[in-house]
Amino acid sequence: MFKGVITPMVTILDENKAIDFEGTTRVVEYLIQGGVDGLLILGSIGEFFAMKRLEKEAYVKHVIEVVGGRVPVLVGTGGTQVDDIISFSKFSVAAGADAVLIVSPYYFMLDDESLYRYYAQIASEITTPIMLYNFPDRTGHDLSPNLIRRLALDFEHIVGVKDTVDNISHTRGIIQAVKPVRADFCIFTGFDEYFIPNLMAGGDGLIGGISNFYPSLFKTLYAAYQQCDMQTVLTCQAKISGLMQVYAQTRPFVSAIKMAVKLAGLDIVPEVKAPGAIANTEETQAIDSLLKTYMA
Repeated sequence: MFKGVITPMVTILDENKAIDFEGTTRVVEYLIQGGVDGLLILGSIGEFFAMKRLEKEAYVKHVIEVVGGRVPVLVGTGGTQVDDIISFSKFSVAAGADAVLIVSPYYFMLDDESLYRYYAQIASEITTPIMLYNFPDRTGHDLSPNLIRRLALDFEHIVGVKDTVDNISHTRGIIQAVKPVRADFCIFTGFDEYFIPNLMAGGDGLIGGISNFYPSLFKTLYAAYQQCDMQTVLTCQAKISGLMQVYAQTRPFVSAIKMAVKLAGLDIVPEVKAPGAIANTEETQAIDSLLKTYMA
């Protein structure tokens, strides 16, 4: 259903930390023109956790209207309150979303049975395509390959997973567990540098942050891989390896990605929601140096 490079969009804000709709439009156009295969809004990098429901609704409507069906739009509807997740998922679908991405509940560590009940309850209430979101570093627990396989078999409209685990073997394990029984199940890595390893293992692509400011790099890499152009693959992979350092320049990394978007030439304010802060002068200089080195 989905494949290639899906950009988890940063949410563009103004100086008052309110959504900047004009800036959002500029970024959407930049990404589509850069050749991405889809957009994910209100993911982790989209600061879903720091936004009010009414903000989210206005943002979803705006992005879907601007995209106008040119690429698929996925909406992160996860949270900790199941009824609200279901309600927001239904809203997003009514607004035109192609799928919803739902992170597993955070705060308590949960076992497979608890996680199965959580997703089964949601999937029983909505019929739109659902992407699972596995991010153990943030949730404290892992969606195991066996759990994902069980959900994929029990619910046809659970159509894929974003596996944000810094270990390609984990994603490979999901591919090997699920693809033989659900060939259409989409398996994405959440780490930019694992895009090619994911494809080589039989996965479907990447949902990674660097494409926010350098989408054309991933378009070139994906085409080169499909054409078996290994020299271009190696060149692009080397750039991605270097640009992975951008993530380490701020805490949270959202600030660094937004500053990189601005430094790449887009007219935006790199503001972030609390408790984050705009990249300071030293951080900005480090990000700028990385972009000048690896975007040349």
